[in-house]
Order: sequence, then C-alpha cells, then structure tokens
Amino acid sequence: MAQTRKGFDYSKYQISPSNEKKIIKIPETGDEFEITVKKLSWNKRNQIVSNCLVIGKNGTQTFNGERYMKDMLKEIIIDSPWGPTTETFLVSIDERLGQALESLVPTAFGSEGGNDSEEIKKGS
Repeated sequence: MAQTRKGFDYSKYQISPSNEKKIIKIPETGDEFEITVKKLSWNKRNQIVSNCLVIGKNGTQTFNGERYMKDMLKEIIIDSPWGPTTETFLVSIDERLGQALESLVPTAFGSEGGNDSEEIKKGS
C-alpha cells in the first residue's frame, strides 16, 4: 500500500464541486442576467482543446476557435435563463450576447480566467 508523503497538500489544487453564480452584463443594452457555471478540471479543459486541434494532410495543425468557444460554453454553463446551452442556442444568438458569454471562457492556451478572444479566433 502506498504511503502519503507529508508536507504537500494536493487537496488545495483540486477543483471544488461547488458551482459559481455569475452576473453577465451586455454593455450595449445594459441588460443583466444570472447564470451558474462550473469550474473545469485541467484535464477536461485539455480534452476540449485537443478536440479542437485539426491536423492537416501535410501535418500542419490548426485550432478551431469556434468549436472551442461553443464546446466550453456548453460544458461550463449549467443554469441559465435560456435553459440548456446547446449548439442550436449558440448559433441563434447575436454578437452582443455572444461576446458577453465569451468572457466566461478561459483561454485555450495559457492561464485560466478570461480570454483573449482575438488569440482564440485566429485559428477558426
């Protein structure tokens, strides 16, 4: 049986099972609404990033930013005024709501929290 080493508390690096309520504001209209999001594990985020990488015939890699954004939003939003966050919903919204939701998505490459949407869009 493996023994646990003392001195390193790995539990502080584990994702908590609690969800977080966030207020989203649409700057152009001033509308606000509340949604509930869950934190993703490092592994789950990497799975989504991997699924968005496309390897071309000559071995070049491109990143599908559109797919990343949609997959992340479908995964992290667990309660919202519109119900489930589906592909159908995401393709039906305008730029104002889309940009407000993008602020929830961590960058695909780099640290968590917020995004540089221009970096993400480069590969789409």
